[in-house]
Order: sequence, then structure tokens, then C-alpha cells
Amino acid sequence: MLQRYILCWLVASSAVAFAWPEFGLSFDPFLAAGGSAINWLIMVTMFCVGALLPIEEVNLIFRRWPTVLVGTSIQYLSMPLLAWLVVKMTAPDPQIAAGILIVGCVPGAMASNVLTLTAKGNVSYSVSLTTSATMLSPLVVPFSLWLTVATDVNYDGWAAVKVLLTQVVLPVLAGHVLSRLSTVFRKQAECCGSTIANVSIMAIIAIAIAGKRSEMSHASLYLLSSLAIINAGGYLAGYFGGKAFRLPEPMRRALTLEVGMQNAGAGIVLAKQLFGDDSAAVIPCVLYTFGCMLTGTVLATIWHFCSPNDGVTQN
Repeated sequence: MLQRYILCWLVASSAVAFAWPEFGLSFDPFLAAGGSAINWLIMVTMFCVGALLPIEEVNLIFRRWPTVLVGTSIQYLSMPLLAWLVVKMTAPDPQIAAGILIVGCVPGAMASNVLTLTAKGNVSYSVSLTTSATMLSPLVVPFSLWLTVATDVNYDGWAAVKVLLTQVVLPVLAGHVLSRLSTVFRKQAECCGSTIANVSIMAIIAIAIAGKRSEMSHASLYLLSSLAIINAGGYLAGYFGGKAFRLPEPMRRALTLEVGMQNAGAGIVLAKQLFGDDSAAVIPCVLYTFGCMLTGTVLATIWHFCSPNDGVTQN
């Protein structure tokens, strides 16, 4: 039930975090959790993601590496470029600009895998893309940020590598290795891993919102429009990039959702680690989560009623 109505739960939990002071309670659990809780929560999330990766579909990455490489390249070329162009056109505050660029540079979100199923897309290809982009993130994301962020704000590339390795890649690897080694662990992960991961992501976003209540309430139209342009541009790049490389329709749908939906949870952690807990760079990451979940859900629902005309939905 949580997975099916994840957008509703996300909106509800975030609304509670935002409006908590209005309840007149002296204790604020969201602020009490602090930034260190976010670091642990993203590791829990990525550990669950690794544990839930289907073994046979991870094995497919090596057999279908050309199409996985094409999809991952489209994502890591189009999204940072879109974010950079938007920043250059709108010239926002440097910290907000950094957050927008982080949104464009982080890998895709696991929610794209679920929505690909709804969209009658190729789920195994979606999983392959998410896995590939996540594993490559410690190399590609710092380089992309160096190209886009370094001229505007102080940026520590090695810190980005460390964050992505320790809080994203290693937990994914640990979860997946345990899943391969232990049937009992895998069954437990299949039972409750998705719920734990989703609750962790909602907690990350709620804590981040609580720390930026005043700024969130004054989010500018320029910022919202900028994120919408990146999101829509990502969908277009994914779909027409897949079409240019003659991928079948189910794979194009998977690529479209993968490119447009970014791992904003990892983006929040990265923004906090690179620019500090008080940085406004967190705000675009939080806002993008709502945007891509909303548009991704709408797009997947539309596609659900439009059957692919040139391929099967899953391998």
C-alpha cells in the first residue's frame, strides 16, 4: 500500500514536517533528528535498494552493456547540461544554482523502476540503468559538478567522491552481496525492504523541509520553473535519445522515466555535505522530488493505457 500511494504519503509526511510549528508543540522531532540522521537514512535506503536488485537483472547488465551504456550516457550528458543551461539563463543565487546543478548531476531514482512497471516499460532495463548510474556516480557526478559548479561556488570534488562512495555505492553493494549470499536475507528484503527504503526517503525529505521551512515557503517562480524545465527536458532527452538509438518502445519508456527522475535523496545528502547543513542548495533537491514524482506518476499512468507497439514490457 505504501508503494502504491507513495506520492500521497510523500506529500502528507512533508506537509506535517512543514506545518509542525503550527501544532503548538514544544518538541520538533524533525529538527531534533538533524543532519546526521539524513546521512544514516540515505545509507539505509541505498542498502535496501541493493538488497532488492533482482540478481538475474543485474546479471543482464553485462549481457546488454551497449544499451545500458547508451542509456546511462544519455542521462549523464543531458541532465547536467540541462541544469547548467537553466542556471545560466536564470542566474539564481549561487547556493540555489549549486542545488539545481546537483539535481541535474545525481543518478536516477529507484522510483523510476516502479513507475516503469506502471508505464508498461521494460523493467529489467530500468533496473539496469539505475544500477549502472549509481555505480558510476562517484566518478561521473563529481566530474559533472566540477564542470558546472566549480566556477560559481567553492566545491570539494574529493568530498563528493567520498560521499557517493560511502553513502550510496557501498551500501548498495553491501545489500546486493548479502542478497546473493543469503536466501533468508533476500526473502526478508523482499518482504520489507521496499517499505523501509520508502519510509527512509520520506524521512530524509521531511527533515530537510523542516530545516528550510522559511525558505521553502518563499520558493520563487523562477526556481519552480527551472526545475520543471529540467524535468521535462529529461523526459524528452530520454525518449527521443532512445528513439535515435532505435530502442524498442518499452525500453524508451524505461529510459524516459530513468532520465527525468533523479535521486533527490542522494542530492540532499550531497548538498549538505558539500555546502553545509544551512545551505540553500538543499531546496532545489527537495522541490525536485515532488515535481518528478508527480510528473512521473502522471506520465506512467498515461502510458499504462497506451500499450507499446513494438516490443514486450519486460525481459
